[in-house]
Amino acid sequence: MKRLSGKVAIVTGSSSGIGKAIALRFGEEGAKVVLAARRLSQCEQVATCIQEKGGEAHAIQTDISEEDQVNSLMQQTVSRHGRLDILVNNAGIFGGRRVADTDTKTFDEVMATNVRGTFLCCRAGFQHMKQQKNGGLIINMSSVAGVQGWSGTGTYSASKHAIMGLTKSLADEGRAFKIKVSAICPAGVADELVEATSEEILRNEKIDPFDIAETAVFLAVLGPHAVVQQVVVDRLGADW
Repeated sequence: MKRLSGKVAIVTGSSSGIGKAIALRFGEEGAKVVLAARRLSQCEQVATCIQEKGGEAHAIQTDISEEDQVNSLMQQTVSRHGRLDILVNNAGIFGGRRVADTDTKTFDEVMATNVRGTFLCCRAGFQHMKQQKNGGLIINMSSVAGVQGWSGTGTYSASKHAIMGLTKSLADEGRAFKIKVSAICPAGVADELVEATSEEILRNEKIDPFDIAETAVFLAVLGPHAVVQQVVVDRLGADW
């Protein structure tokens, strides 16, 4: 039995890496997947992969830092499928050096995508789920850098800590409407190895992106009265 059969899911940043892996796994589990990213052609390729395996998927070009594009993404999804059950806010970028060496432009770019983008998607997705009156699930992609901090990662870490704060607040707001909000906090993931063999990923000594995808599936199939606020998926042997 496909555990997400009939569910409608949006996955942002699904043109590559973790987002692509989540979209593929959701498609295998029977979800109707809406792929959103700035790189439309790559999203369309992922959608084709899902369709070739018997799933349903389509791509919508979206820059999540742009409010109009985020609202359009949500509206197009609901207009086409009638509802929104799962929203995975995965899109994000890395940037910045040591705090004293980070320029303002880089700081603003990271915050615009990671924090503003996640906020815009959370707000729009939450509004649709609330109107449906039968709950939903929002998964925000944070990082171990969202629960810890290291030299040279101040800007990225600040953005991921902000996502954790947003997640916790929205989870409290969503409880009355049966809307679950969770965060996944991965460590070093082999983003570029989505198409690699298991042996290649093992040699890379990074986390398999499909392990993060399985975590998203786990959160999506929990029973109606169970919620996991955050999942830290660390790299074996990490010393922090």
